[in-house]
Amino acid sequence: MEPIRQLNRGEQEVTTAASRLVELVEEALAVVPQRLSREMDSLDAVADRIERASRDLSVALRELAREGRIAREASE
Repeated sequence: MEPIRQLNRGEQEVTTAASRLVELVEEALAVVPQRLSREMDSLDAVADRIERASRDLSVALRELAREGRIAREASE
């Protein structure tokens, strides 16, 4: 059985950002059916948090890809 490899910093950042985005999407899905007037402001807030979390995930993925390219080029 292969030992479980530790995630590097970039992989940890991607995992954290993706998990946060999933949590926010689940929160949005829970709010949508309620459609109460007081919840409409909450929907705007959830949308803002999802937008920020999406950007965080994109940045983390791009950084991980950049690190992979650098590592690959160094090994060539």
